Amino acid sequence: MYFLFSVLTGAFIAIMIVANGELASTYGVYSSTAVIHLIGLIFVIVFYAFNKQPKQSKKRLPFYFYLGGLLGVGTVVFNSMAFGKISVSAILALGLLGQSVTAIIIDHFGWFKMPKVAFSKKKLIGLTFVFIGIFIMVALREAKKGMAITVALLTGLTVVISRTLNARLAQETSMMKSTLFNYIIGFGSAVVIMIVAGGRESMLNDFTLSSNVWIYTGGLIGVFAIMILNITVTKISSFYLTLLLFIGQVFSGIVIDVLLTESFSMNNLIGGILVTIGLTINVWLDKKTQNKSVNIKAKSYNSDYVVVKG
Repeated sequence: MYFLFSVLTGAFIAIMIVANGELASTYGVYSSTAVIHLIGLIFVIVFYAFNKQPKQSKKRLPFYFYLGGLLGVGTVVFNSMAFGKISVSAILALGLLGQSVTAIIIDHFGWFKMPKVAFSKKKLIGLTFVFIGIFIMVALREAKKGMAITVALLTGLTVVISRTLNARLAQETSMMKSTLFNYIIGFGSAVVIMIVAGGRESMLNDFTLSSNVWIYTGGLIGVFAIMILNITVTKISSFYLTLLLFIGQVFSGIVIDVLLTESFSMNNLIGGILVTIGLTINVWLDKKTQNKSVNIKAKSYNSDYVVVKG
């Protein structure tokens, strides 16, 4: 079930990237980021008001548990900066590369108080398919767009750390409270960035509502994505969650690219299939390792039982 939720969340994220990108094209990167977080915050407050919240312990939490919203702002800004300069599928592929490296490190060392999942050299087989798939998806014609590629890669770092911190906060408080904190801090950060970095754009002097209402849906989609991720992050290893999200994103991205550019990319399809093959290989290796571990423990238990009985 968690695997399916992760894939569906990936599809929602692909749609969110397009909506946020179009909003950025209309109002500018920094102003649109503030608008996105404001819309998300309004919906979270409504959800929070109509949902009973469990009593929370007064346990003092590490301050960095609350920084998921700040990093989320970085993700939105980076995606918006890359949108329109490289394809949606390329943004997703490069984001996956950044996420994969970050997720492997977090899993291996157990950072942010997450369970340790040691990296096995056997997984290099699956990773090879994943990286070849990403390489194929990032077309050579896009290789010269250094800035767009760099910020797309950086989304991988911000996405993994942000979702991990949000999930840890949700474990210690609640899903709704974690999401609320995410958007309060995210909106505050977005406004500061808009004022400092946006310059004249930050004033929103000529702000008028667009007739394309769908471009404002990114904030709402983001709320649902964060809520679902707050549940799945602690149920699936960070690395596999990254790849499952990518499967949902990449095939949705292929459809979105067709709708936006009216062209089909065989490179994206082949790349997506290779990434899926890589994921399948590594999941199979993990299952094999887990089954072997269970069998060893069962044999040890039976042996101890015989000795005690004798």
